[in-house]
Amino acid sequence: ANTLNAETAAFWQEQGVSRIVLARELSIEQMKALRARGPAGLEYEAFVHGAMCVSYSGRCLLSYYMTGRSANQGACAHPCRYRYALQEEKRPGQYYPIEEDQHGTYILNSRDLCLLDYIPQLIEAGVDAFKVEGRMKSPLYTAVTARVYRQAIDKWLQSRSPYSPPDLEAWRLELRGIATRPYTTGFICGSADELQDTAKTPRDDYHFEFCGMVKGRDQERGRIEVEQRANFGRGEDLEIMIPPQDIRPLTLTELYDSDGMPLDRARHARQRVWIPSSEPVLPNSILRRVLRRAGRAE
Repeated sequence: ANTLNAETAAFWQEQGVSRIVLARELSIEQMKALRARGPAGLEYEAFVHGAMCVSYSGRCLLSYYMTGRSANQGACAHPCRYRYALQEEKRPGQYYPIEEDQHGTYILNSRDLCLLDYIPQLIEAGVDAFKVEGRMKSPLYTAVTARVYRQAIDKWLQSRSPYSPPDLEAWRLELRGIATRPYTTGFICGSADELQDTAKTPRDDYHFEFCGMVKGRDQERGRIEVEQRANFGRGEDLEIMIPPQDIRPLTLTELYDSDGMPLDRARHARQRVWIPSSEPVLPNSILRRVLRRAGRAE
């Protein structure tokens, strides 16, 4: 992982590696050059979405030092997301905040990467696989990002035409709807002017909430079994994300517990409930609540 040049790529191939992960600091032009100079037969993977490490190419010892979890072995505890303050050694307990904005102090906190608009250029640059940083994320986050990037990749491979404005807007709304920090394109164009998480972009434009996961279907009774992940109940307008790419609206008019008794709400963590459904719904489909339409946010 975190390969920056052709020499490193050649080294990893000599060790028996068949795919390398390119560093987030590389621009598209640098990726093209690396691919041209690198060894034949090696696959190249690039980060396109998710958390950005505050350290160069993820070479961070902070997580291991503070928690014993190594960032370089896939177990980062994200200590760069913590809030910090200054303390003078002779004044214990007296903290001096490093003010950044009204939301708090996040001096090590970067924006999240989003390269949706650059998928065509990355494909043409020779990138074989795209990597979404999904560590410590919810199934809803994984489902939304995988669906959006799958559609963007397929659309380009099928048409080789620029994305239409309606498609881009729909994909962007989906990505804004999951719990995330403000987005940045990082170093993809060679510079990174907006890596810090500042007040320029509102933090409250989330509009989806992970409510539950479909565990099974009773075809005879026309209902699906859902494992609750957030409190929801009758009368709500929800949506079901069905693999691989379908999203269906659902107005919840009926709700039953595991014994078939009517319920007003699914209040308990991981509670199993039944919801009427006349159409087939695959296991592991995701039930989500529409909190606020991002396109209508002020």
